[in-house]
Amino acid sequence: MIAAAATATPAAKPKLGTFGVDLTGMDKAVKPGDDFYKYVNGGWDARTEIPADKASYGGFIILRDLSDTRTREVVEAAAKGSSSAQAKKAGDLYASFMDEAGIEAKGAAPLKPDLARIDAIRTPADLAAAFANNSREGINAPIRVGVGIDAKNPDAYVVSVGQGGLGLPDRDYYLVQDNPKFAAARTAYQAHVARMLTLAGIAGADAKAKAIFDLETQIAQAQWSRVESRQAEKRYNPIPTTQIATRYTGFDWATLLKTNKLDTQPQVIVGQPSAIEGIAKLTQSVPLATWKDYLAFHLISARADVLPKSFVEEDFAFSKVLSGTPQLKDRWKRGVDFVNAGMGDAVGELYVAKYFPPEAKAKADELVKNILVAMKGRLEKVTWMTPETRTKALAKLASFRPKIGYPDKWEDYSALQVARDDAYGNENRMVALDYDKDVAKLGKPVDRGEWHMTPQTVNAYANPVWNEIVFPAAILQPPFFDPNADPAVNYGAIGAVIGHEISHHFDDQGRKFDATGRLADWWTPDDVTRFKTYTDRVVAQYGAYEVRPGVKVNGNLTLGENMADLAGVTVAYDAYQVSLKGKNAPVIDGFTGDQRFFLGFGQVWQNKTRDEALLRQVTTDPHTPGMFRPYVVRNLDSWYKAFDVQPGTKFYLTPEQRIKVW
Repeated sequence: MIAAAATATPAAKPKLGTFGVDLTGMDKAVKPGDDFYKYVNGGWDARTEIPADKASYGGFIILRDLSDTRTREVVEAAAKGSSSAQAKKAGDLYASFMDEAGIEAKGAAPLKPDLARIDAIRTPADLAAAFANNSREGINAPIRVGVGIDAKNPDAYVVSVGQGGLGLPDRDYYLVQDNPKFAAARTAYQAHVARMLTLAGIAGADAKAKAIFDLETQIAQAQWSRVESRQAEKRYNPIPTTQIATRYTGFDWATLLKTNKLDTQPQVIVGQPSAIEGIAKLTQSVPLATWKDYLAFHLISARADVLPKSFVEEDFAFSKVLSGTPQLKDRWKRGVDFVNAGMGDAVGELYVAKYFPPEAKAKADELVKNILVAMKGRLEKVTWMTPETRTKALAKLASFRPKIGYPDKWEDYSALQVARDDAYGNENRMVALDYDKDVAKLGKPVDRGEWHMTPQTVNAYANPVWNEIVFPAAILQPPFFDPNADPAVNYGAIGAVIGHEISHHFDDQGRKFDATGRLADWWTPDDVTRFKTYTDRVVAQYGAYEVRPGVKVNGNLTLGENMADLAGVTVAYDAYQVSLKGKNAPVIDGFTGDQRFFLGFGQVWQNKTRDEALLRQVTTDPHTPGMFRPYVVRNLDSWYKAFDVQPGTKFYLTPEQRIKVW
C-alpha cells in the first residue's frame, strides 16, 4: 500500500473511504457517548468473522497478513536464486521449512541427539549445563540467563538472570483454582505433555506428564506475578558473580555461567530474586529424573514446528485450548514466521527495497517531529510537575532518538550455516547464533543503532534504556498511516501511536529512566506522589471494564499501556491542531476535522477476539483488549465537543472525573 501511495499523484485517493476512514464500518445508530468503539467499528464488527487460523482479527492482524504475503513473495524469489548471498541464504532457510516431505521422511530422528544429551544428565552440574543450553537454544528453562543492557549503565552490556520455565502462559493458569477455564487448561496441558512424550518415543508418558506438571506448579508458586515484574527498580538486583552461589544456594551457578561463556563477567543482574531462590532450591528437592523428563518435553515442544506433522498437529491441538483458533495456519505462513525469526534483517532489507520507498519514510519522519513538538508543549504546561523535574523531563524529550522504517545498518548472517534439507538443524543454529552474538557484545561499546523489531513487523516500541521510539515500516500503512488520507485521520491514527510510544518514556515505569536511559530516581518525591493520584485513577477506570462476564481488565497490569493511550491521543490532537495553523479544517462527508481525528483513532482498534484468547490476554498481556482502547477518549474535553456527548450516555464523565495527566 505504501509503495502505491508514495508514487501516486496528488489526487490519489486514500486506501479507505473518501478521506481515510471506512464509513461503512461505522454503526451510526450507536451514540458515540454510549459506545465509541461500536460507533466507529460496529458495522465492521457485524460483518467480520475471525478467520479460522486466527485467535483474533483487526487492523493489526490485517496488516500482518499483508506483511506476511509480501515477505513470502520476497523470500520465495530469493529461494529461487539471488545475486545477494544473504538473500539466497534467507531463501534457503525458508525452503528448508517448506520441505515438508523431507521433514516427514526423517521422522523424530532429529530429536535423538538432543534427547540423548538430556538422558546423559547425571549430576547437578549436568542439570545446570542443560539450563544454560536451553537459554542458548531458545528452549524453556526455569532459570534463564542472557545478555542485555545494564539499566543503570546503558552504555554497557551485562549478564541477566530471570525466571521462566512454565508451559502454560502464566502462573495464574496453575495457581488460580476458582476459574473453570484455567482448570480445563491444566487438564488439557497434562494430556498434551503425555502425547508429545509418546510421539518422541518416550515410555511411561502419563506418569511423567503428571510429574512435569507438578514440577511446573512448584515453579509457578515461586514466580513473581506479572504486575510485580513490571517494576523496573525491583527487577534490578546486581550481585557479584563470585557471590551468586552463596546468595541463591542449591544450584551450580558456576557451571551455568561457564557453559555459556558468561563466567568471566564481574556481576549478574537478577530479575526476580525470590523466584530464583525458590527455583534454585527445586533443583535439589525435585528428583533428577523428573528434571530430565521436563527438559525432554520442553525440547520437543520448542522444536515441534520443524518436526513431522504429528508433532505439529498435537502442538496446535493444545494451542486451541489457549487461543480458541480452530485451524492451523498454512505452512507458508509458518514458514514466513520461521525465516523472520532466523534472518529477519535479511528479509527486512528485501522488504524495504520493494515496499517502503524514501518518500514514505520522509512523511513519517515529519509526523514524528510534530508529535514531539506537541509533547514538549504538554510538558511545559503540566501543572503537577515541579520546575526541577520539568527541566529534566524536557531534556529527556530533547534527547529522544526516533527510528523510522528500518535500521541504518543491516545485520550480517554470514556466520549462520543454512542447509535446505535440514530445518531442525537450521533452527538450532539460528537460535544459538543469536545468543552467541549477544554474548560477544560483552565488554564492547553498546550499539544504539540496533533494532529489536524487523521492518516487516506490524508494531512499534519504546526502549527506555536507549531513550528511543521505533516504528518499523510495516506499521506505516493504512489504517495507521496513508499519505493520501486526510491529515486529521493520520494524526488520530499513527499520530496517536507515535504519541503513545513517546509517552511511554514518562509513564509509571518509563519515568524511572533519565535522559541518558539510566535507571535513576530523577523525579522529586512530590512529583511521584502527585503522579500516583493519576495512575490510581487510570487503574480504577480500566479495572471496571468487563471483557466477559466476571472477567475484567487488570488495571495494574495494563497501567503503562493505558497511560500511553491517554497521552498518545492527547498529544496527537494537539499536533493536529498545530498543523491547521489557525485555520478551520474543512467538513468532509459531513464530518468535522475533530470528528475525523477521533474516527481515525477509533478505526485502528477494530478487533474481534476468541474467548480463550481473550482470557489469555487479560491474564498475561499488558495491553487492554483492542475493543476497549477507544474508550480512552472519554477523558478528552475535545471528544465531548466534537460529538456533542451529553450527560446520560454510558461513557460520559463529568469534567472533574476526566483524567488529564499531560
